[in-house]
Amino acid sequence: MLKIQFLGTCAGIPSKTRNVSSLVIQMLQRENECWMIDCGEGTQHQLLHSSMTLSKINKIFITHLHGDHIYGLPGLISSRSFQGATGKLQVFGPKGIKDFIHTSLSVPGTYVRYPLEINEIDEGVLFTSDAFSFEAIKLEHGLVSFGFRIEEKDESGSLNVEKLKSLGVTPGPIFKQLKEGKQITLESGLVIDGKDFVGPVKKGKTIAIAGDTRQCESIKQLAKDADILIHEATFLDKDKSLAYEHFHSTAKEAAQVAKESNVKMLFLNHISSRYCETTEELLNEAQAIFPRTYIPNDLQIYIIKQNDEVTLL
Repeated sequence: MLKIQFLGTCAGIPSKTRNVSSLVIQMLQRENECWMIDCGEGTQHQLLHSSMTLSKINKIFITHLHGDHIYGLPGLISSRSFQGATGKLQVFGPKGIKDFIHTSLSVPGTYVRYPLEINEIDEGVLFTSDAFSFEAIKLEHGLVSFGFRIEEKDESGSLNVEKLKSLGVTPGPIFKQLKEGKQITLESGLVIDGKDFVGPVKKGKTIAIAGDTRQCESIKQLAKDADILIHEATFLDKDKSLAYEHFHSTAKEAAQVAKESNVKMLFLNHISSRYCETTEELLNEAQAIFPRTYIPNDLQIYIIKQNDEVTLL
């Protein structure tokens, strides 16, 4: 099960109802994984209105170095230290992120009391684990800008414990062997096959997060077959030329990407402040092409279940 909280959904400068870019992703079945994507000015203030604590966040991924995506980092990193967090924080971002963080912390003499690791990234796989892989893909935004593709690995299905108990099989090491699909001979001489007691494989989720970008070929690579696509929609289609000029996308373009890339659901963010009073026109434009489109408000939480059911909190 996946939890996404949108902390800031506005483009460029904040409005009265929307702050600048930031969101948090949690893999709820993986207790120690909590990731922030971008950290615009005021992000830690947004966190004060949520149940999320700074100490919980262990990785921050920065799509690009425009101010509305990074100006919240110094304060957040400092506050995390002042609040007594001891767990390691990893920051991943384009070349220049080290200088930005080091300067913004060293000038006021801020001392960070926890391990802080800053990674300047390039295109490619950033890291993998037994649970997921995290890849950066270059997009098109006038300066170096990345989208991030998170691929959760498949999990074996649940073991049918009740069925095993009915055969006299008691919990223990044998359960692990059966869950791995091995054949086991019981004391009675009965041979049982683990495959007969394990449910369907739990398919891992793929999440594609586009930072700021105008339309380009690599956005299709980022979004291909994703369960969830989070894509900017800075402009309406009537302002398509303005979007292209400023290296941004329209709601219609984002919906076309979702449709052509076989995406299951689309979340639009990075909304221009000119549309912040009402996003109905943006939503209608996107849903005309890709019906399963959402435009989150700041602080809204979406829970995405294994069966792709979406719950809004």
